Amino acid sequence: MFTGIVTDIGTIREVEKRGDLRARIATSYDTDGIEIGASIACDGVCLTVIETGPDWFDVEISAETVEKTTVGHNGWPEGHRINLERALKVGDELGGHIVSGHVDGVAEVISMVDEGDSTRLTFRAPQALAKFIAPKGSVALNGTSLTVNDVSGAEFGVNLIPHTKTVTTWGDVKQGDAVNLEVDTMARYVARLREVEG
Repeated sequence: MFTGIVTDIGTIREVEKRGDLRARIATSYDTDGIEIGASIACDGVCLTVIETGPDWFDVEISAETVEKTTVGHNGWPEGHRINLERALKVGDELGGHIVSGHVDGVAEVISMVDEGDSTRLTFRAPQALAKFIAPKGSVALNGTSLTVNDVSGAEFGVNLIPHTKTVTTWGDVKQGDAVNLEVDTMARYVARLREVEG
């Protein structure tokens, strides 16, 4: 489990096809403290660490994950920067919202407008996920916990403050980019309950 509070920006060093994809990610985390088998959210995708080095860790990415995330849409070219978050420990501050790292689909950035020092981004979600996104609700986008400002059909907007753009990869994002979308778990359960009761 994660909270959507990004704690490092990693850089893709290499991606290699070995049955599944294997990616090497440079990090400023103390890799001596990363156990083999640990989960790290990489742009919101929960991946398992299979090897570490002095300033990097390796993960394997299944075909299912490639298909459902930006790994398959944008690819992860060498030098690409990604948001990182270590898994929660008991007693950690819950600063965002509960995030599983199980990406539901890919949303597209359809507009970006500066409003004062902040930037308002509008996204288009896959139609099947739109019902889970509500004004003032939470979403995880590229592993970042964000509050939804408004919703219109499959489109929704969020505001990014300067701090968020500085400590995450959101300062790199441009119109037309694909981003990993994980809807709020509670919204998913409420929708399922309505289906069962209906």
